[in-house]
Amino acid sequence: MKTAPIRVTTTPASTRRRAGLAAAVLVALGLAGCNTRSPETTGSIGEVGARQTASRQETPSRQDLDALAERFNANPGDGRTAVAYARALRSNDQAAQASAVLQQAALRNPRDTFILGAYGKSLVEAGRYREAIDVLANAHSPASPDWRILSAQGSASAQLGEQARAQSFYEAALKIRPNEPSLLSNLGLSYALSRNLDQAEQTLRLAADQPGADARVRANLALVLGLKGRFADAETVLRRDMGPEEAAANVASLRKLAAQPNRFKTLSGAPQQG
Repeated sequence: MKTAPIRVTTTPASTRRRAGLAAAVLVALGLAGCNTRSPETTGSIGEVGARQTASRQETPSRQDLDALAERFNANPGDGRTAVAYARALRSNDQAAQASAVLQQAALRNPRDTFILGAYGKSLVEAGRYREAIDVLANAHSPASPDWRILSAQGSASAQLGEQARAQSFYEAALKIRPNEPSLLSNLGLSYALSRNLDQAEQTLRLAADQPGADARVRANLALVLGLKGRFADAETVLRRDMGPEEAAANVASLRKLAAQPNRFKTLSGAPQQG
C-alpha cells in the first residue's frame, strides 16, 4: 500500500514561542526515554522547562530533515528510521507530522512494541489522549511492563481528568523504577490536579530530593507551593534555577493563578509541554 510522502516544513528556532508562567501553567506528565524531549517527559511551568529543553537538544538542520524524510519515504516500514525522523520533526515543533510518521510505521509493524510505544507517546503530545491510551495498551504487556509506557499512560489519563487512573499508572511505574524523580513529579502533579495539595507537596518534595531531579521538578514543587499560598517558599525554590527578577515574576504569576476561583480548571486545561 502506497502512502503520500511526509513533507517537511521548518520553523526557525528564533521565531518559536516560549510561553512563560505568566502566559500559562504548563503541565506535562511522564518521563523521557530518549535524548530529546518526548511526550512522556516531565513538564513544568514557564521558562524553566523551556530553557532546559533548549540546552538539551539541537534543532535539526533542513538538510538533516530532508535526508531523514527521504529515507523514511523510501521505506515507511523501517521503524527505526521512522522513530528517528519523528524525533527530528518533534524537535522542530512539528508534533502532528511526527505523529503521522509514527502512525505509518505502526500500521506496518502492528506487533512492534517499540514503535507502538513511540506512536502512543506522540499521540499524547498531540493531545489525542483516548487514541493514545488504546495504542499504549498494546505497547507492553502485564507480564513485562515498561515503566516509560506506564508513565505515558498516566499522562494521557491525567489530561483526560482521570486522576485516580493516572495515579495508578504512576504508582505501577514507581514499583519498577523506585524514587525516579520524574515519575514522582508527575504523581505529585496528578495529586495537585485532584486538589490534594498536601499529598502533592509531599510527593514533589520527595521528587526534588532525589539525585537527578532537575529544574522542571523543582518548578512543579514551586507551582504547588504557590497554589497553597506559600509564595515565599515558592520563590526560594525557583531561585535555585533562575535569577531573582525572573523568580519574582513567576511568583507574581503564581499569585494571580492562586487567586482565580477556577485555578484548578486552569491547571488541568493547560497545554502539554512535550
